[in-house]
Amino acid sequence: MNGDELTSHIPATDPVIGLRAVGALHRLAEKVEATNVALAREHGWSWEQIGDALGVSKQSVHAKYGK
Repeated sequence: MNGDELTSHIPATDPVIGLRAVGALHRLAEKVEATNVALAREHGWSWEQIGDALGVSKQSVHAKYGK
């Protein structure tokens, strides 16, 4: 299902539903990102490679996940 198909299931007249959906998607995206950053590190990826894959700087991704 693509973004347009998902959007068609959210009533345009109820911002509560739409905003809750946005929050849920943000939380899901954060979990998927964290899981895959950890996996990439386990596979020996550099912070630069991970940053490139995410479209951010290596410093940004290291600051977020390099604990």
